[in-house]
Amino acid sequence: MKLAGAKATAFFAKPDKTCAGLLIFGMDAEKINTRRQEVTLALVGKDAMDEMRLTRIAAGDVRKDPALVLDAIKAQGFFPGPRAVVVEGAGDGLAALFAGAVADWIEGDAYLIVTAGSLNARSKLRKVFEASQNFYTIGIYDDPTRPEEVDRMLVDAKLTNVSAEAKKYLLALARDLGLGDFKQVLTKLSLYKLKDDTPVEVVDVQACAPATLDADIDDVLHMVAEARSGEVGPTLSRLSGQGVNATALCIGAMRHFRMLHAAVSDPQGPDVGFSRARPPVFGPRKDRLVRQARGWGGPRLEKALQELMDTDLMLRSSKPVPAMAVVERAFIRLAMMRPK
Repeated sequence: MKLAGAKATAFFAKPDKTCAGLLIFGMDAEKINTRRQEVTLALVGKDAMDEMRLTRIAAGDVRKDPALVLDAIKAQGFFPGPRAVVVEGAGDGLAALFAGAVADWIEGDAYLIVTAGSLNARSKLRKVFEASQNFYTIGIYDDPTRPEEVDRMLVDAKLTNVSAEAKKYLLALARDLGLGDFKQVLTKLSLYKLKDDTPVEVVDVQACAPATLDADIDDVLHMVAEARSGEVGPTLSRLSGQGVNATALCIGAMRHFRMLHAAVSDPQGPDVGFSRARPPVFGPRKDRLVRQARGWGGPRLEKALQELMDTDLMLRSSKPVPAMAVVERAFIRLAMMRPK
């Protein structure tokens, strides 16, 4: 069975009692690892490793000895309680093995939790888990942490008294930080406010947040394409501090807007256009790009590409120019070009 969006988030926090196993896949290894830890803790508890109720197996070992997985699922431990078998780094080459394990699973066997890299919709491994009613598949995509998930994490960290401004700041951090790093911030904040009944304020969050936040070129490109002009400057400052140069930003922006233009120019619309892209775009990232393409439309995207070409020529000219300032002005003009 396939889970996505809010249902997937809720499942990680409180797995369904009928769950027998789970496949977690995607490009973000850190987020997959965090999710795997969450669901394992929810299923078997924090003492599972000490009580030998948790078995972790690398996919490479399974290829050498295919019997490892089924033996571990069926094995009975000395300590009472639920058991779990975690297989990390699986791929389509192990689909037949997992098909047998899924088919042979009965009540009382260990939970089967499998992690994998990026898998497309035709993946054999995905089909094994999606075809079963009590085994689940969840794709982890490069999308920001949802507000409702931040609310749940605040409750888990016993941070229920948070001011409105501090909440906005935390939501911004959740968007900029990886899931694991954001959880560390909440853990520090919980300790920082220990035995302090006053509301969490912005200054409290700032005291626990990283001194500098890494930014990605894609972050600022999405800001430009989504008309979030007020966020462009601070993000470019962080990118500049990380050593990203103006030419790389301009090239990235041209690639992004060409992709939007190609999709919106498709006779069947941007949804089909992104499906035909190479490499293909899927999941929440595709939905986000489709919204961007429709928000811009063909004529505005052509003007945006012209603006970026002029900026690129200015950066490459022999005349010295303040490169980052030129790119910042161009990006802000583009962000203000699209109607909100």
